[in-house]
Amino acid sequence: MKNRKTLFDLEERTKDFFGRVIDLCKKIPVNPITKRQIEQLVASAGSIGANWCEASECESKKDFVHKVKISRKEAKECQLWLFGIKRCVNNLDEECDDLIAEAKEFVYIFTSIINKVQK
Repeated sequence: MKNRKTLFDLEERTKDFFGRVIDLCKKIPVNPITKRQIEQLVASAGSIGANWCEASECESKKDFVHKVKISRKEAKECQLWLFGIKRCVNNLDEECDDLIAEAKEFVYIFTSIINKVQK
C-alpha cells in the first residue's frame, strides 16, 4: 500500500480513504448504536471519491463546482460519523483520529479548488 502522504492524485487518495474507512468499519461491533453510523460513514466516504470522479469528468464549470462542493460536504459528514464511532468503540481512537484528519484535509483541498475556480 502506498503511503497516503505521497498520494497527490485526488482520485487515488479518495479511493484510499474509502478503503481505509471500509477496513475500519469491519472492526466495529454492530449494535443498534453503531449500525446506522457504519452505514452512513461508508456511504459518505464513498461519495467523496465518487463525486470527485464526476467533477473531473464534468461538462461545465458550474457542474464542476457543484460536484466538488458535494465532495466537500461528504468529507465534513465523514468527520461527524467518525467522531460517533470513536465515542462508541474504545479501541479505535487512533484510527478514527487519522481518518478524521484526512477528511479535514479533503475539506481544505476541496475548498481551495472551489475558491480558485470561482475567481
